[in-house]
Amino acid sequence: MIDGRTANEVIGVLLKHGAEFVELFIEERDTSNFSLVNGQLERALSGKTFGIGIRAFSKNRSLYAFTNDLSKETLVQIAANLGEVINGNGEPLSLDFREQSIENRHLFILEPSSVSKTDKVKVMKMAFNGAKSVSKLITQVLVDYWDYDQRITIINSEGLKVSDRRLRTRLMITAVASRYNEKETGFYGPGAAMGFEFFNTFDVFEAGQKAGRIAARMVEAEYAPAGRMPVIIANEFGGVIFHEACGHALEATSVAKGSSVFTGKLGQKIAADCVSAVDDATIPNAWGSTNIDDEGTPTRRNVLIENGVLKSYLIDRFNGIKMGMESTGSARRQDYRYAPTSRMSNTFILPGPYYPEEIISNTEYGLYAKSLGGGSVNTGTGEFNFAVREGYLIEKGRITKPVRGATLIGKGSEILMKIDMVGNDLKRGQGMCGSASGLIPAEVGQPTIRVSELTVGGRNR
Repeated sequence: MIDGRTANEVIGVLLKHGAEFVELFIEERDTSNFSLVNGQLERALSGKTFGIGIRAFSKNRSLYAFTNDLSKETLVQIAANLGEVINGNGEPLSLDFREQSIENRHLFILEPSSVSKTDKVKVMKMAFNGAKSVSKLITQVLVDYWDYDQRITIINSEGLKVSDRRLRTRLMITAVASRYNEKETGFYGPGAAMGFEFFNTFDVFEAGQKAGRIAARMVEAEYAPAGRMPVIIANEFGGVIFHEACGHALEATSVAKGSSVFTGKLGQKIAADCVSAVDDATIPNAWGSTNIDDEGTPTRRNVLIENGVLKSYLIDRFNGIKMGMESTGSARRQDYRYAPTSRMSNTFILPGPYYPEEIISNTEYGLYAKSLGGGSVNTGTGEFNFAVREGYLIEKGRITKPVRGATLIGKGSEILMKIDMVGNDLKRGQGMCGSASGLIPAEVGQPTIRVSELTVGGRNR
């Protein structure tokens, strides 16, 4: 979208003003977004976005500007404006940008643009029918379909030029169950770094049933008891509790500022011996995977915790400079309008030795959190509060009845130490993660785990 001569001139302006590092992030993206409400298509949007972000480092500062006007004159003027803020002196370089080749781990078959709107709506209606089939209590079903095709190029003052293409496809099903004057919601949102062939990898009707089942069961459930008790958290999206309560505190965005509870704890024990966790953006076609991060660094599998010991943070270039550490390929951003920073990709607890049934049978009394919803976290203290979307009571080693209205309350650093059983049924779930650099696709995951004691908010008997 811009040639080497223009890139050289823009970068040269900033280097002349004393910038220590300059980066151009060029993006073009095609997006489709459909909504189906109670079986009727209510929204069908598609669009194209493009633009460029210009970033410069100077004396422990990061400056950023963006535009969708890619004319040489505009880009040079923006660079000059940033240069005036830097207000230094340096020498421009004549850089020879040679496109670097990267391995593409995320192959696809059907480009979203090659699939008709009719075929996309057929998938949505299949999910709708699945949710409605569960129970007469299901009164409303919302199905959202989303895909995008993103092409990026990164050019920087170290001579790097590298490009990547990212495809994402996702289906989000929300079912509402009503009984008397009460309503409960169920949700399921599978996604992948794939084209439309993604819908051949799972049963769409069953995905709809899953959302409907949660809503129908919870609307008839009793309210959960409150108090301190063992909590078993199921696999797949149960991993959101690690992502939110612990993962964000391992990002250099907060670690470099000293505002993370885990700052300065590399090599120290922060979790129980049975806990190991990784962030891995290299998993083929996983929702949070990329070939390179948004600074052009190849992504990799980062071991965060090994047998309870903190092994690594997630680090981007700018915060890495502050910390005196190298990038871990963890810089991400929503799009060209955001400067990148350290973010999670596919983050999950590794499997342990126990079958889920063993964990349940070894629990005399407690809560089984089969599905978690939204929550809030303070990364500085690690304190969290999560809603349990689908919960069940455990009595005498058996799951006995559904309960609703439960919340999980605690601190990330404490919950890590209190995990005493880890299952062998690792599974990952998909979501969108919001932070300083915008909203990005991220996978969470874990096997079934047991927390020996956790505060459950509910209703006292």
